[in-house]
Amino acid sequence: MKRDLIVFAEDWGGLPSSTQHLINHLAKHRKIVWVNSIGLRRPNFGWQDIKRTLNKLRGKKLSHADCYTTNKNAKALPSNNFHIVYPRTLPAPRSRPGRWLATWLLKKQIIPVVKKANLQSPILWVSLPTAVDVAGKLGESALVYYCGDDFSALAGVDHDTVTKREKELVEKANLIISASEKLCEKFPPSRSLLLPHGVDYALFTKPAPRATDLPDDGRPIAGFYGSISAWLDIKMLQATIKKMPDWHFVFIGKPVIDIRKITDLCNVHMLGERAHHQLPSYSQHWTASLLPFIDNAQIRACNPLKLSEYLAAGRPIISTEFPAITPFRGLIQIANSSDAMVEALKYSQYVSNLPDFPKALRNAVSKNSWESRAKKTSQWLETL
Repeated sequence: MKRDLIVFAEDWGGLPSSTQHLINHLAKHRKIVWVNSIGLRRPNFGWQDIKRTLNKLRGKKLSHADCYTTNKNAKALPSNNFHIVYPRTLPAPRSRPGRWLATWLLKKQIIPVVKKANLQSPILWVSLPTAVDVAGKLGESALVYYCGDDFSALAGVDHDTVTKREKELVEKANLIISASEKLCEKFPPSRSLLLPHGVDYALFTKPAPRATDLPDDGRPIAGFYGSISAWLDIKMLQATIKKMPDWHFVFIGKPVIDIRKITDLCNVHMLGERAHHQLPSYSQHWTASLLPFIDNAQIRACNPLKLSEYLAAGRPIISTEFPAITPFRGLIQIANSSDAMVEALKYSQYVSNLPDFPKALRNAVSKNSWESRAKKTSQWLETL
């Protein structure tokens, strides 16, 4: 029998993270208790942070007094043995009394759920270093740290606190799984394994109807989806877009930075957020997919999910230089300046019409499905 999992990660739902993709498949053969986000930084005095903290302390969306839900939203959950905890807690406390209180609150809520779900020899899976304080306190048989990001460089994180918690977590973990080679280098080799991100291959290769809000006037389209954050090279994008007035530039995602430098340009379309399953309706139909990142520690350590999804969609890809694209050299055009990006965009119109080009891109990730990644992960878990 497969060992069950207690998972600390982000809130379940929305655009799926690598943790959600993996657990979605692992849940087919295991019972899962998923604990929604306990936070990576202390709140400030802004209204949004105050509201979020109050929600965490209240356990927002609770449907049962014991902070436990079975399958109220069955369509959104992978199985009947998948249980979500909406925790009441203090986000990323620093002081010893604050950490004790947060741990006590979490134990009080989670242990009854674990017992009620009848988990068998559960493994504690931690994707957020701030969960280290519950390690050894939930009746788990082993501890896995799944590291999908460089938290020391991640925006919106209390770096000092999270870095300290990660160090503690690494010392306690039986197994550390990293999403990129750069991340893997940080951890003890004897307990570390590399698991590059997978892809929902069926979703992104199956022909999808063209999205109705994608520009459709015959002009070529350069597209990007994801968080519109400080890791995007807005200056380079602005220069590129100005040089290509006969192209549309489409951005899907939530802006969290000032992007007026590009939104003021008439050939830019900000479409907002879209559900994950809708993305092929855009990426299969635009002319070229963009990965216009700046060069920083976070990007050098990342393995963006959209990279494999872009490849599976079969459209030309133009990217700035960063380590995760190394396995796909020859399939992706590198552009580290606006002039280079202009030339790459023009060339993408040519290669997109080559009959074997989409197949070559898709073949590069055809064996990297999330199902295969989860199968490998399952084998590792059973050795603990």
